[in-house]
Amino acid sequence: MRNFEYETASSFEEASQLIRENSDGKAVALAGGSDLLGVMKESILPDYPAKVVDLKGIDEGKDIKETNGTIEIGALVKLSDAASSDLLKEKAAAVAEAAHSVASPLIRNIGTVGGNLCQDVRCWFYRYPHGVGGRLDCARKGGEECYAIQGENRYHSIFGGMKTGLSQCTRECPGGTDIPGYMELLRKNDWDGAANLIMKYSPMPMITSRICPHNCQTRCNQNHHGEPVNIHAVERSVGDYILEHMDRFFPAPEKETGKKVAIIGAGPGGLTAAYYLRKEGNDVTVYDRMEKPGGVLQYGIPHYRLPRKYIDDYNDALKKMGVVFKMNTEVGKDITVEELDKEYDALYFGTGAWKQPILGLEGENLTEFGLNFLVDVNTYLKKAIGNEVLVCGGGNVAMDVALTAVRLGAKKVRLICLEQRNEMPASPEEVARAEEEGVEVINGWGLSRVLTDESGKVTGLESMKCTSVRNELGRFDPKYDYNEKKVFSSDYIILATGQRVDISFLGDKFSAQLKSSRGLINADIESSKTDNPKIYAGGDAVTGPNLAIQAIHAGRIAAISINRDLGVSKEGIPVPDNKRIFFEKDRVTDHVSNKLPEKPLEERSLTEEDTMSFDPATAVKEAERCMNCGCYSVNASDMSPVMVMMDAELVTTKKVIPAKDFFTRKLKAYEMLEPGELIKEVRIRPMEGYTTGYDKFRVRDSLDFAIVSLAYAYKLKDGVIDDIRLVLGAVAPVPVIKDDVAKFMIGKKPTKELAKEAGELAVSDAVPLRDNEYKVAEVKALIGNLVERMSLQ
Repeated sequence: MRNFEYETASSFEEASQLIRENSDGKAVALAGGSDLLGVMKESILPDYPAKVVDLKGIDEGKDIKETNGTIEIGALVKLSDAASSDLLKEKAAAVAEAAHSVASPLIRNIGTVGGNLCQDVRCWFYRYPHGVGGRLDCARKGGEECYAIQGENRYHSIFGGMKTGLSQCTRECPGGTDIPGYMELLRKNDWDGAANLIMKYSPMPMITSRICPHNCQTRCNQNHHGEPVNIHAVERSVGDYILEHMDRFFPAPEKETGKKVAIIGAGPGGLTAAYYLRKEGNDVTVYDRMEKPGGVLQYGIPHYRLPRKYIDDYNDALKKMGVVFKMNTEVGKDITVEELDKEYDALYFGTGAWKQPILGLEGENLTEFGLNFLVDVNTYLKKAIGNEVLVCGGGNVAMDVALTAVRLGAKKVRLICLEQRNEMPASPEEVARAEEEGVEVINGWGLSRVLTDESGKVTGLESMKCTSVRNELGRFDPKYDYNEKKVFSSDYIILATGQRVDISFLGDKFSAQLKSSRGLINADIESSKTDNPKIYAGGDAVTGPNLAIQAIHAGRIAAISINRDLGVSKEGIPVPDNKRIFFEKDRVTDHVSNKLPEKPLEERSLTEEDTMSFDPATAVKEAERCMNCGCYSVNASDMSPVMVMMDAELVTTKKVIPAKDFFTRKLKAYEMLEPGELIKEVRIRPMEGYTTGYDKFRVRDSLDFAIVSLAYAYKLKDGVIDDIRLVLGAVAPVPVIKDDVAKFMIGKKPTKELAKEAGELAVSDAVPLRDNEYKVAEVKALIGNLVERMSLQ
């Protein structure tokens, strides 16, 4: 056991202060110690307390008494004293029975009521990690995965799990999309629900699913077992479903706000902001210098990756909602920011990165800018090109350029980049696709100068060896070996080494007000607000060149801020809630993903999409591989189901908390307490006329861990159930209140038939895991036994 500070307290208030003084959150309270000392000794947690504050010297909190008809149980009452209390046996028998059911006499003589109420789980992977080969940082301990999903789960939940925080895939998604949430809805075949959930984060999944590098898949916990869930392919099917029902998902607003908002830039960020702003009833006008809306989506991404019908359909949906587009209008020339500022209540700048960076390369004027190259091809679907093309760059744009050059008919296409293969910013599948079609990828070379013949015609590129791309801080800072150079022959060189942002359209007045030291618009990333209260900005204009999904997220953030500041709506980006979650036990161990169907190599072209979407059945099948990561352990406290059932109140050093809230709102009940806040006592009003009790199924009496437990209270009148309360324990991460079963039983006589029907109803929403279906039978048995005892009264 590691060293720690030890302090004694003479009152709850003193103990609370001692814990609060330890500002790093590593001070804990010691009541009985049966749980805490074991946790520390067995090296279960990744972080350990630096200070232990002993509560055993506190005189208050050790009594059980009745005051004005309320039973008060001190938090420091030993479980053995609660079990033997005549007051509890007479007026709250369930509490005494639950206390008596805890483990052995030794543990009951040490453990306290308060300690049991704040007890953590009894999970194999949480408590006994060394038994499976070393400490496992499970999801409940701050790790990434609940190992019960794919491993041992005989003692785990049969009523689903609970989130421990944002899932890793959601964390990795720049848009913060609740990926497990819509996967779960798809498993229920609720396509409308899945579509609506995605659209809370992004209104264009039909587009992002086709172009996003899907970083989310790199953090999918299925990677630990096989292939990740094919998230972008499932999202694509939902996006296609939205396209098929556009009127349903893009309705015109029910009312107008009278507020006018101008959006400058019809790229992914601007089109996103337009949707959320118009949805709330604002008058929205989008300005862009290009002929068609879409920005980089329309002009910078090849048709074979993103057919234009998806962009056009999305824009048509916005128009039907009432969004006005003013295309071929360049802000700063055709209309000034000053004019827009006078006409509109708010402005959003969502301009992209279209400007070519100047590299200072000798002969740079003889090369083609990668983005311009794609714009030309995407506009006209043809372009004169050399026989031997050299593409410079290592990102997805460079891959698009190289593959487009191949499909235009270049005889030889090579791509050079600074990065080594494992450092390339391009996604591995895009690199693989380019190579599949004949692109030669050459890593570790930088640009020196463009070579020409006597007539000035390009003949190649002199390159120098790149020894490192980033410095020790991880910043882009390439280093070269100038003595090692190489010439790559080429008659057509395309530079796809990045883009720059141009904010000259702001003009002198607003440039002075909004321009940052980096030459970008200075705006708060969290709110999109600038120093001008009417102006908001996001995406490339604020961050520099970035992913489309980043721009979409920025557009969403801007719309939230604008709607709030205009007094239109207080809606924010939703946060995945702590509802009960489930996964598909029969499919989650399938470690091979479903792949999107692809066209044969010989059938691929510039104009037709290379891949085809999943059919609905396959999309659901792939969604069933989602582990819906969370915690699927069960609550260990014997006392908590009873406290919930009896509507107890927990009195702390700061407030009074209803037991139902304390034990069911959060995964870890003690997280309902603020730092330093301690439970002082429990208050229970006796349930006059009720029979209360606590039943527990366990492996053997000497073990305190409940396999299934049932806290109950009932009242009979003339042989009929007049009222009943049922709360299950050890079957989910929190106590499970069975109000539906109670409602069904009220007014009926306790019979064998009722016992069977009530038992079946109690488990009708159970979703047992691979190895714990026996718990379903135990729930039915506990309820059956209760009904049988009732029938004998």
